Amino acid sequence: MPTIEDVREKIAHETGLATIAVTRDDGSVHASVANVGVLPHPVTGEDVVGVVVRGNSVKLRLARKRGRISVTIRHSWTWVGVEGRIDIIGPDDDYPGFDADRVRLLLRTVFTAAGGTHEDFGEYDRVMLEERRTVILVKPERILGR
Repeated sequence: MPTIEDVREKIAHETGLATIAVTRDDGSVHASVANVGVLPHPVTGEDVVGVVVRGNSVKLRLARKRGRISVTIRHSWTWVGVEGRIDIIGPDDDYPGFDADRVRLLLRTVFTAAGGTHEDFGEYDRVMLEERRTVILVKPERILGR
């Protein structure tokens, strides 16, 4: 049975790229690709899968409505998927104890957990705020894989 460590390993091999899936109102699936990383939940400390999304994205709008998403990472002929309930933390999604500065730092944490690097985090912060970037934290309820 795959574990969160298998998720972390797959992410490292794929530069954090994963397929994110969430259901639409009609039951069909909206899927897109995003960078993800495994990190400790900033409140509970349990390992979660973090995703940074644009504030105006369809996946964020649907995630807000559904309260859960699925993340799948593949490498070569193997894959691992994580399904679970989510916490959403961002400039338009209040979360207890998270002011603008703590949101800014969490965006950086998810970015680096996904393998990202940046030469100018001041510029990174400016763009994240301009795009209303938001963090989705997936709490693993089910981890599947091959």
